[in-house]
Amino acid sequence: QVQLVESGGGLVQPGGSLRLSCAASGIILRINAMGWYRQAPGKQRELVARMTSGGGTNYADSVKGRFTISRDNAKNTVALQMNSLKPEDTAVYYCNVLNGLINYWGQGTQVTVSS
Repeated sequence: QVQLVESGGGLVQPGGSLRLSCAASGIILRINAMGWYRQAPGKQRELVARMTSGGGTNYADSVKGRFTISRDNAKNTVALQMNSLKPEDTAVYYCNVLNGLINYWGQGTQVTVSS
């Protein structure tokens, strides 16, 4: 089994920054991809940023230039640096890991951007 532990969420003002972190532990077969999704009230869960084991990245258009995803493959961790935060970024952020052919999800961490 794989467990995901997320940290770094909180309340920030518009224009501020947060750094989210996620660590995967347990029985790791192969981490093919790690990333972050988010879900705002009344909206569908959406991809925020994703990185494959080879280093390729995908970002939502709404966060390009503001968010940066990074991985430490040796430690099976993924982080999301979020800069220039906007109220529209307010959501629950979920860590996602593709372990072999199976997706695993964290419990989610709340990010609130408000003045």
